[in-house]
Amino acid sequence: MQFDSFSTFLDMGGYGFFVWLSYGVSITALALLVFSSLSSHKKIKQQIVQRQKRETKLRQAAEQQKAQAQPSAEQSS
Repeated sequence: MQFDSFSTFLDMGGYGFFVWLSYGVSITALALLVFSSLSSHKKIKQQIVQRQKRETKLRQAAEQQKAQAQPSAEQSS
């Protein structure tokens, strides 16, 4: 399909509005999908880091309780 000028290209035989609207909607939907995916990925990474920090603190607290319980058990025997 050849066009005589740029304006006939944009007009697309009278269907230009629908063609360009569909391109615009598609590009907008893809941009929103990329933005949503990137923000979701960032939130998930933050949640993982928070969970790892929490688990590390819990492990340290458990080790401290275990260390404190051992000397008291040795003294009572």
